[in-house]
Amino acid sequence: MLKASDIMSHDVATIRGSATVAEAVKLMKLKNLRTLIVDIRSELDAYGIVTLSDVVYQVVAYGKDPEQMRVYEIMTKPCIVINPDLGVEYVARLFANTGIRIAPVIRGELLGIVSEADIVYKGDFLENPKLPLLQRELARTIENAKAICEAKGADSKECIDAWALVEEIEAEAIYQEGADSPETTAFQAYCLEHPEILQVRHKALVE
Repeated sequence: MLKASDIMSHDVATIRGSATVAEAVKLMKLKNLRTLIVDIRSELDAYGIVTLSDVVYQVVAYGKDPEQMRVYEIMTKPCIVINPDLGVEYVARLFANTGIRIAPVIRGELLGIVSEADIVYKGDFLENPKLPLLQRELARTIENAKAICEAKGADSKECIDAWALVEEIEAEAIYQEGADSPETTAFQAYCLEHPEILQVRHKALVE
């Protein structure tokens, strides 16, 4: 599974919040960038972000003087940041849920930046779409859980642990698919044939 760190761009520039919008635009032109990260003042500060769209929508559109306006007047702060270990599909889901198109990748310090283009052009969703992979993994895990329970017994800890893994993968697959929870999960279907596992599981949870 690709992570944010695998697709992020290292070509990222920072600017002070006190800089003028004119300085920000000049830096964007110089580095051929559409986005600048507003640097932190201290470890307790939050990163900000200013984009070409911010300049267009908040400065150019109203005829304001970019030499007089400051970056902090048009930036977004705090901005949404990405953990470098976050899976690419979750980066995409975060973008979809928040409406953002680009975000800095940060772990203690600024590491890079991820955009929609990075997700599409550098991701592997064409070759390895997440949902089919999860569905195949779920099928294998269910068969493995059944085999473990047959060998160790439906009331064994190994059996309980195996079905716990099934439930985690099944929940992830349902989430990725964006579907409603099924009327009967794989574990519930198994419990219909082996109700003793419920008593053992309940006891394990209580303990």
